[in-house]
Amino acid sequence: MKSPRIMLAAPASGSGKTLITCGILQALVNRGLQVASFKCGPDYIDPMFHQRVIGAKSGNLDTFFTDPATTRYLFGRAAADQNISVVEGVMGYYDGLGGVCLEGSSYDVARTLDIPVVLLVNCAGQSLSVLSVMKGFLEYQSPSMIQGVIFNRMSPMIYERLREIAEHQFSVRVLGYVPPIKDLDLKSRHLGLVLPHEVEELKENLQRLAEILEETLDLDGLIALSQEAPSLSYHPPEFFQRAERKPVSIALAKDEAFCFTYRDNLELLEQLGARLVPFSPLEDKEIPRECRGMILSGGYPELHARRLSENVSLRQSIREAIARGMPCIAECGGFLYLHEELEGPEGICYPMVGSIPGRAYGTERLGRFGYITLTARQDQLLLAQGEQVRGHEFHYWESENCGESLEAQKPVGKRSWSCGHGTKTLYAGFPHLFYYSNPQVALNFLKKCEESPCLS
Repeated sequence: MKSPRIMLAAPASGSGKTLITCGILQALVNRGLQVASFKCGPDYIDPMFHQRVIGAKSGNLDTFFTDPATTRYLFGRAAADQNISVVEGVMGYYDGLGGVCLEGSSYDVARTLDIPVVLLVNCAGQSLSVLSVMKGFLEYQSPSMIQGVIFNRMSPMIYERLREIAEHQFSVRVLGYVPPIKDLDLKSRHLGLVLPHEVEELKENLQRLAEILEETLDLDGLIALSQEAPSLSYHPPEFFQRAERKPVSIALAKDEAFCFTYRDNLELLEQLGARLVPFSPLEDKEIPRECRGMILSGGYPELHARRLSENVSLRQSIREAIARGMPCIAECGGFLYLHEELEGPEGICYPMVGSIPGRAYGTERLGRFGYITLTARQDQLLLAQGEQVRGHEFHYWESENCGESLEAQKPVGKRSWSCGHGTKTLYAGFPHLFYYSNPQVALNFLKKCEESPCLS
């Protein structure tokens, strides 16, 4: 497949990757191009933002979660029929697992997918010194995959002269600069909590940024570089060919409180025969009655704890369905929702579903952050004893009852811990699972759903 593609990477976090990526995506959409966007790593937030605010089809690319062939498949399937694909890097370009290896880094994704990379160099407080940064990144690995550079936070007074020096010394294309821009920033809350009344303001800001980038970047050169990417071959995984199943309806929690679900997980379930039926724990009075299974997505239930608690009939509907044996996956936010009580940000505890004994409460720090491999300690809904799936944890809330059905192991080092509630019909825990790391997870869930009676 001929797939024009580009990666925007940076020497470090805080270099302006997300802001510039969003501005470039908006500019490309404004030009009428069909654009796919991707985020390296496990982050839900940027892809959700790209899709909701900018309107670009978006997903994740993660070489810890998936082997090279699967990574190419997930990219190729999503990029098909698009005019250009833009991949946003994660952290520093070479920063991988545990901060000490290349696996899982933006560079690892770039070489897996043969993507031309444009390095975004933060020039605040320096001028000629940025060339030493470029030199280090170009020479650290061979090939570095870096074929272009954009100077961020650079004065137009110095840009032309520095561009000439850079292009003379290095075999890379200088694709423009981004001047210092006041009053335009994308705070983490905006990226993760885009409220309905904020969307228009964000769109206006990104339109303003896109107009600036049309003037200061060589967007035609960026598009031309993307078109030089070599053809990409990929194939559907073999299990698709042996896993034809009858359609089965699965209730999917989807609203402001429950919005974190990997797109690839949902599309995998659909390809295997699931019919996903969205419902809102904030608004609906009961689970869709035609459903035989349920997914309680991650999200922000703690910020909506009062409204979730006041929806008594829906809480009761979920509690009764789980007690009757409806297969249920509850990740992170969904796991919090299943507790007897959930503390809101103001410190008040509210009654929740009650399927998990105990209380979930806020903390002052990020808990057990990062990649993990999960091993089942006994046969359960998603895994047989000893089987594994890969995932990620990111939460500021904690539980009095995290569970002990799985063992979580960090990919670098010896740290491990018990987590998760796993029964024949339930997975509930903080880890977000990526199904393509072990597709048997999706197959096991659907098989159990097929055996379950619907509510109606």
